[in-house]
Amino acid sequence: MSYIITIVEDDPDQRRNYCEAIRAKGFTVNSYSDRQSALAGIVENPPDLVILDIILGSEVDGGFQICRELLSLYPRLPVLFLTERIDEIDKISGLRLGAWDYQPKPISLNFLAERVASLLRLVEFRASSEAADNSKKLGSLTLNEDTMQAEWREQRVDLTLTEFRLLARLARSANQSVSYESLMQATIQQYVTNNTINTHMRNMRRKFRRLDNAFGCIRNEYGFGYRWVSD
Repeated sequence: MSYIITIVEDDPDQRRNYCEAIRAKGFTVNSYSDRQSALAGIVENPPDLVILDIILGSEVDGGFQICRELLSLYPRLPVLFLTERIDEIDKISGLRLGAWDYQPKPISLNFLAERVASLLRLVEFRASSEAADNSKKLGSLTLNEDTMQAEWREQRVDLTLTEFRLLARLARSANQSVSYESLMQATIQQYVTNNTINTHMRNMRRKFRRLDNAFGCIRNEYGFGYRWVSD
């Protein structure tokens, strides 16, 4: 299957390099240099994955604005931020918006292409009926670690990949405290701090409470980490 990748990057040299690296993987690539043209092009030709820079010309948060608008239209669209802005507050902002991944510049073109391919393999696997039978239940929670999908009382919870990894780590040690260090390792990401973990947990609670106002299974262990309390 030929996936469509959209790249939004205002630097022409970087944009060309990213396009070439990803096309070499056999994917179709559309690229844009600014927010307005990107949004118009994406609505006309919806992609399977979007790569966003944050700063787009004079718009210092242009990528964040695109992400917000896209996910309101396509809630399950994989978004990868690729940016020189690696401060914790920027990463937290991107994750709060629902990005699947956040990578710093400069980046190896081979790594970028492989990262895109791995995210698309997950998209493909999620769509496969073969993954549907490998779910595990913990009270009202259902987890499928193959597809990285979660359900609460038979309703899907739209988690990012990092949120799912954290949830799965908590679930594996249900009713036991899990340290910040263990949770950081579970994210498989760089630049993770206690505040980053706290942000993810707040986001997850919010998503669960949209489905169940009484949800209270994610508990903070002050100064140590978090615990999943079985319902």
